[in-house]
Amino acid sequence: MFNSLSLKVIVFGFIFTFFSSFGQSFFLGLFNSSIRETLFITHGQFGSIYASATLLSSFLLIWVGKKIDDINIFRFAFYVTLLLSFSCFFFSKISSVLYLFIAIFLMRFSGQGLMSHTATTTITRYFTKSRGKALSAGWFGLSTAEFILPVLIVYLLTITAWQNIWISISILILIFLPLSSLFLIKNLDFDTREKDDTNDLEKKKIKQWKRIEVIKDYRFYVICLNMLAMPWIATGVFVYQSFIVESKGWGSFVIAQSFMVYSILSVLTLLGSGFLIDKFTSRKLLIFMNIPLLLATIVLFYFDSLIISFIFLGLIGISNGLANVLGSSTWAEIYGVKYIGSIKALTTALMVFSTAFGTALFGLLIDRGFSIEQIAFISFIYILVSLSLLFLLRNKLNPQYI
Repeated sequence: MFNSLSLKVIVFGFIFTFFSSFGQSFFLGLFNSSIRETLFITHGQFGSIYASATLLSSFLLIWVGKKIDDINIFRFAFYVTLLLSFSCFFFSKISSVLYLFIAIFLMRFSGQGLMSHTATTTITRYFTKSRGKALSAGWFGLSTAEFILPVLIVYLLTITAWQNIWISISILILIFLPLSSLFLIKNLDFDTREKDDTNDLEKKKIKQWKRIEVIKDYRFYVICLNMLAMPWIATGVFVYQSFIVESKGWGSFVIAQSFMVYSILSVLTLLGSGFLIDKFTSRKLLIFMNIPLLLATIVLFYFDSLIISFIFLGLIGISNGLANVLGSSTWAEIYGVKYIGSIKALTTALMVFSTAFGTALFGLLIDRGFSIEQIAFISFIYILVSLSLLFLLRNKLNPQYI
């Protein structure tokens, strides 16, 4: 199905999405308690620092992420690797609130932001007819990390200091990623594409949108409303999982166990969605992306039993699997791939911003005395409104032709 170069691009995407996990909320949240104990700060203080650092990283990503359209992909990946390695090392040196802010900023910017941006932009630009399957295979790296790393880190925290873990990660990145990039994408350039003779005529006719044109298109904002639902709601759930556990009386290990269901269903959805996208297009599947997330808010609102934790995170996992692939392929289908780097820099920045928004909003609502059920209802309303707007727009998502 894929030739050797195609496989190399997919493996590159897999590796970079896996290593992006070190800047993801699910991973950083594993060190929440250790850091708060070290710095003697509260949940609310940690959440505020996390949100503000994430917000700053999203703004910078809009500018830096655009550079992937101007710099050879191997060089860009090398610079991102160096930054991620340094960020992990710096994270191990957290000794004050200021250092915590800088460390989280660096991890969110280099890990969640640039690593995932590099992986998905490279895959999206290279693949045409198999873009869906390629993206789902690439995003499998993050799903693999979500499955393996929580259990591994919890174990490592019992035998060594959390600072040592971050130093080890930094060294691993510095050794492994440059060698991987050298082998996989050294000779990849901007014009390298998957062979797709059947669609050559059609591809030439599709308008290639610049970022300045995209932000003037009203469809962009309706799609973004739906794309951003998953990041801000899921991040709020991940960062404040202890609040959910306490509110529902589930016990401290239930959420951690439920992450297994989340990971499995996310992976299964990833694998299936790639084939569906290549057959039906992302534009037609987009309307289904947040339906499981909508059901998850309903489940959280109405039920309290232990099994609900598994159903709740399982439904989030399904939406996550869809969102990971659709979040890249949709933009390429509608706006073309010539300027996909700058477009995805903007959308990735908005995604990172939404995670900061989710962290801040959940924390604010919790401090104001809102119950988890009330927060679930607010999330439900957001998803319902954004889905309704997308439904009205569903027949206007086709690309423009020259």
